[in-house]
Amino acid sequence: MTGANSRSSTAGYADAAEALVEQYESVTFAEVHREALELFPERPSAVLDIGAGSGRDAAAPAALGHAVVAVEPTAELRERGRVIHAARPVEWLDDELPELRAVRALGRRFDLVLLTAVWMHLDAGERAAGMETLGRVTAPGGLVVLTLRHGPVPAGRRMFDVSVDETVGLARGQGLSAVHVGGRADLHGRSGVRWSTVGLRRAD
Repeated sequence: MTGANSRSSTAGYADAAEALVEQYESVTFAEVHREALELFPERPSAVLDIGAGSGRDAAAPAALGHAVVAVEPTAELRERGRVIHAARPVEWLDDELPELRAVRALGRRFDLVLLTAVWMHLDAGERAAGMETLGRVTAPGGLVVLTLRHGPVPAGRRMFDVSVDETVGLARGQGLSAVHVGGRADLHGRSGVRWSTVGLRRAD
């Protein structure tokens, strides 16, 4: 799989924001994360949603009493998310991997870190640096859950081949161990698209 011509990891998202928000909101948090939900913290916890898009995955844990920070670098998506989920106490930040400068400036560590359809936008060097960042912002005993997209690249997007083995290997070097690996079909029925879910636990 080759990336789009643009070097930006968010290429194509601003122009398609309206359609993307409709797509994201057409499936539920529970549907997207069904196979890993039993690993998610039940007690009120600190949650970081990286690449939050429309805010679907940030709003759901916020509704359950978790303290949620949503990171979204595309302004058009971030502002729509603020409006759609205004009733939920979500803290929105303009930030992105691999550095997460704004998140790290908060000085917090998170019990649950979500990266839904994010990792494949980073090239190899960015993935290595990004995993180091994830290790820094995840609390001891905390969980990182990534969904990895496999399949054809939409026009105008920047995506790369990502594998479970590479992801688990990078995580191991940052003190994050795989506690779940699974797969599912694409919830939107897109031809040739499938997903892997990787759950990583930071050592206590």
